[in-house]
Amino acid sequence: MNVKKIFKFRIYPNHQQIELINKTFGCCRFIYNYFVGKQKNKDAYWSIVNEMVQNGQLLQNNWKGEFFNKYQSIKAVRELKKTYSFLKEVDSIALQKSVITNKLN
Repeated sequence: MNVKKIFKFRIYPNHQQIELINKTFGCCRFIYNYFVGKQKNKDAYWSIVNEMVQNGQLLQNNWKGEFFNKYQSIKAVRELKKTYSFLKEVDSIALQKSVITNKLN
């Protein structure tokens, strides 16, 4: 007989911790949306080229673009930190996990 126990915990963060939690959520949302936007742009370009092939405007689809690669995207987070300084205020692992949990990988 398997008995499963469940523990519920309630945290009471102070104001500084609440602010850091909210910053982390916001930055993760920003990173997630950034990479979703990049993938949508690549998908749109591929669709346009494919449609041109079907209409006879191009002979074949020679698109050599890369699709979403989560490992390259994790490395790109470092470059984004140089551009967007507010990303340096939060934990880097949380930002990397927001890329990994992207539904496009």
